[in-house]
Amino acid sequence: MFAHEHFTFPLLLSLQVSALATMLAGLVGLALGYLLARGRFVGREVLDVLVTLPLVLPPVVTGYLLLMLLGRHGWLGGPLAHLGIEILFTWKAAVIASAAAALPFMVKTSRAAIEQVDPELEATAHLLGFSRWGTLWHVTLPLARQGIFAGLVLCFARAMGEFGATLMLAGNTPGRTNTVALEIYAATEAGESRRAAVLVVFLVVLSFAILYTANRLGPRSDH
Repeated sequence: MFAHEHFTFPLLLSLQVSALATMLAGLVGLALGYLLARGRFVGREVLDVLVTLPLVLPPVVTGYLLLMLLGRHGWLGGPLAHLGIEILFTWKAAVIASAAAALPFMVKTSRAAIEQVDPELEATAHLLGFSRWGTLWHVTLPLARQGIFAGLVLCFARAMGEFGATLMLAGNTPGRTNTVALEIYAATEAGESRRAAVLVVFLVVLSFAILYTANRLGPRSDH
């Protein structure tokens, strides 16, 4: 049997962090995806590149940037510290790091799904008296829902596997911020190969199930 803090806690924490990160990245990513798909403004593609950066930057770089933003002397960290709100080295930091890593998946997937919705259908909804919000809720999002759900699933998978940015922002404190990915690293460093192997198997099986679900939700061509 494994100690609670070495097995059960990391699993439960990772599920909690991934769920909250998926909600956060899902809301922000869907808004950005819609803006990039339907908006026409100067700097649109620059915004797209900025949102995509976490996909190509080393995770520790993303973590460092978040640390500069949320640290005690950061743009957001300073005001939050004055309000008595602690972010760094808490589970909240793990949520933010995971959401930042997952955000590009939601933006890219939702943008592609919304761009596949025929603008003529939206124009018809406007002619029938629907407002912009009404068209969004009753036409655009329902027609794009399959791609949006796939994006949420991919967000959850990415959040479950997040390591570098989480380590930078939340640390690896047993019983506090040790997610599954961090616990695998700690077990390997400690030479506890059996514990690491069990956690790896869990993460691989869960990731396989998540990606299989995402593939089922994604667009399929009929031959």
